[in-house]
Amino acid sequence: MIKVTETKLKGCFVLEPIIHEDERGYFFESFNQNDFCNAIGQEITFVQDNHSLSKKGVLRGLHFQKGHHAQAKLVSVLQGRIQDVVVDLRKDSATFGQHLSMELDSENKRQLFIPRGFAHGFLTLSESAQVLYKCDNYYFRDMEGGIRFDDNELSIDWDIESVELSISHKDSQLSSFEVFRFKK
Repeated sequence: MIKVTETKLKGCFVLEPIIHEDERGYFFESFNQNDFCNAIGQEITFVQDNHSLSKKGVLRGLHFQKGHHAQAKLVSVLQGRIQDVVVDLRKDSATFGQHLSMELDSENKRQLFIPRGFAHGFLTLSESAQVLYKCDNYYFRDMEGGIRFDDNELSIDWDIESVELSISHKDSQLSSFEVFRFKK
C-alpha cells in the first residue's frame, strides 16, 4: 500500500509507502506493479534499474533521453539524502519549463515518479547516498540529452552553499534550457 500525491507538474507523483515498524525494525513494500499503476492511473512497465552511489556534494544532471528513447523513472533513495530535481520538457505542457525540487531520503522512503518528457538530476546532501531509479525504457547513448544544472532561466535553487560541489566534466558541458527550447 502506498499514499500517492500528484505534484504541481502534471503526471509527476510523490509516493509514500506504509511502513510497519516495531522494536525489531521495519517492513514496507517498496514496489507493487498493480498498486503503482492504479495509483498513478496509467500502465507503466519498468525494464531497467539504475543504481548510483554518490559522495556529498555530487550533482548529477540534468539528464533526459530523447524521442522514442524517453524514460519514465521511479526514484528511491536507499541510503542517505538527496535534493531531487525534475524539469518539465514537454513542449505542449502547461508547466513546460517549470521545475520541482524536493528532498528524498532513506528515512522517510518517499519515491518520486517522473513521467517521460522530464529532465532529472540530484544533489547528494548526506555524506553519501545510494539512489535507485527504475526506468520504463532502455538507455540509449545516442539519444541522451541534458541541461545545465545552473541554467539562469530555470533558476533552480540548489542547496550548494552548504556543500562543495562535484560535477562531472560531461555535465559541466551541457547546454542551456534556451538551446533545448528552440530545438525541434
